[in-house]
Amino acid sequence: MSEVMSSLRPLGWSDQLETEFEPLRADGLAPARVVAQYRGAYVVHGAGGEAWAEISGRLRHEATTPADFPAVGDWVGVRLRPEGDGAVVHSVLPRRTVFSRKTPWTETVEQVVAANVDVAFLVTTLTDELSTRRLERYLTTAWESGAEPVIVLNKADLCADPLPFVAEVEAVAIAVPVVVTSAETGAGVEELRAWLPPGRTGALLGSSGVGKSSLVNQLVGEERQLTREIRSDGVRGRHTTTHRELVPLPDGGLLLDTPGMRELQLWEADDGFDATFQDVAALAADCRFTDCAHETEPGCAVQEAIAEGTLAGERLQSYRKLQSELAHLERRLDKRLRAEERKKWRTFARSRRKTAW
Repeated sequence: MSEVMSSLRPLGWSDQLETEFEPLRADGLAPARVVAQYRGAYVVHGAGGEAWAEISGRLRHEATTPADFPAVGDWVGVRLRPEGDGAVVHSVLPRRTVFSRKTPWTETVEQVVAANVDVAFLVTTLTDELSTRRLERYLTTAWESGAEPVIVLNKADLCADPLPFVAEVEAVAIAVPVVVTSAETGAGVEELRAWLPPGRTGALLGSSGVGKSSLVNQLVGEERQLTREIRSDGVRGRHTTTHRELVPLPDGGLLLDTPGMRELQLWEADDGFDATFQDVAALAADCRFTDCAHETEPGCAVQEAIAEGTLAGERLQSYRKLQSELAHLERRLDKRLRAEERKKWRTFARSRRKTAW
């Protein structure tokens, strides 16, 4: 094993990445991983340590969407500036996993939240603010990303009896591990740590104030991330993380802390949707009609399950809502693609006319 490859192993470097990087190495680039992202700048970690980095003009020009730019967790090809004056990112290696969402508001654009993550820790709280409907969104996105989802129910120190909350979550998180933690007391932290052996990457994902940064501090063993006091009612913490950062853990492994998301609009997530609602899909397979809308049709296995109390009506409502949201997104993406193709053809036609003149 080369010295460079050995030094990158703790960051998750693998034999497969080494093979994929060979053409870039032949072009004089060096491998590095994006460990932090700020507005207009990155921090990358390579064989020689950390360095500030910016995107090359060519990479910026060739990017067709924001998702083509580097994200925290990405492996990139960089060229170091002379005299240690930072680095320039020239290439982004193919992502093994990618946690994406649609950008907020009306724009139909993919935003990469985390790349090359092995475990997606979906963090919420053991309080009345726990929302299984929100968890279904996170689960859909996590399954689609290719990472392994783990649900983290934090703030156990504020909950007298976590079992009802655990049962509520397990009803919608089929076959997904659920870990009860307290960033205040350290309960459950070692169980999280077990998911992150050397070279493995996890990401903490969730809404603002659920205690992600406090969990990072517990896992690191020091006040690595800035935190603020919770509200006087002891329920919601205040938003603290302002950028994405990949944090090394003392015993190996890496943990990506992300800013809290006020909303998580779905990006393309067909497989993730099927994995999240596999219970509804299994029931639908037993409906009398293959095109059953699960409303008033005779022989609807889904409605029968709701009547018998084995499926919650809210679960079906959530299924329909997310299914409709994904269908709407698909229509908007098709419309955008058609518009982009028309724009390309108009540009091509104008260039041909200029050539003819």
